Amino acid sequence: MKRSKPESTPSAPRGARAKRGAAQAKVESAASKRASAKRGEPNGKPESTRMKRSEYEERLERLHVELVKLQQWVVAQGLKVCIVFEGRDTAGKGGTIKAITERVSPRVFRVVALPAPSDRERSQMYIQRYVRYLPAAGEIVIFDRSWYNRAGVERVMGFATENKVRTFLQIVPLMEKTMVKSGVILLKYWLEVSQEEQERRLKERANDGRKIWKLTPMDLKSYSRWYDYSRARDDMFAATDTPQAPWYVARTDDKRRGRLNIIQHLLDHVPYEELPRKKVNFPRRQKRGNYTEPDHPYKYVEERY
Repeated sequence: MKRSKPESTPSAPRGARAKRGAAQAKVESAASKRASAKRGEPNGKPESTRMKRSEYEERLERLHVELVKLQQWVVAQGLKVCIVFEGRDTAGKGGTIKAITERVSPRVFRVVALPAPSDRERSQMYIQRYVRYLPAAGEIVIFDRSWYNRAGVERVMGFATENKVRTFLQIVPLMEKTMVKSGVILLKYWLEVSQEEQERRLKERANDGRKIWKLTPMDLKSYSRWYDYSRARDDMFAATDTPQAPWYVARTDDKRRGRLNIIQHLLDHVPYEELPRKKVNFPRRQKRGNYTEPDHPYKYVEERY
């Protein structure tokens, strides 16, 4: 049986229709953001759904224990691990690296954050200044920005010609294949942040005396070139996202979730086992004997807190 057509209703005035249309658009926009949040999309994640500090610290503590186990295994087995962190400004590279390294030995987890090249380094083969920092046996080297500067900031800001960039994108997969064949475990992470969150973080830096040092003239120049960086990233992925050295993208609008996800991914992709530990027995302290405290005018730090 056919359903009868509903009776037509008189049309509302144009102004009323426009208001209803605007209201409907707002409702649809809010619904879209809620759906994005459920899917875990960073642009749709409201502040209330971000991970609480207490939960973050609890989970991070457990991951730190695993990172110590990984460290001991890397040293014992003589593994060579190289981790590359790239991404947009304010994406959270520094905070993620700090979260990885704050409970492990800096002699095993070495962080490399190179300054601008010297005149001598500019005259060298481009990749030469990075090769010297690659890991030896028993080391995990973390690059806070890496040789991929050429494909990103150098390209966008005009520090390298297009010809040099194209040459780099052709050569780097061969170099990384050589690294992997030599026994290096290479992990490449791209941290992705939304435009809205990047703007919020940059403005926060400008107004926070603890973070103002992070806001450089280069950051301000980069701020206006979002899509230039997008194109550079896309070209870089197309050329260097290879089977032997793939890129892993981490969404970091929620910094805490991003850090935990990256650390867990790192632990999942570097094979390790927990080494047996001997029970710790502390020896007895020696007796005072004839030792006496010296009558020395120590200059103590003023206790103001």
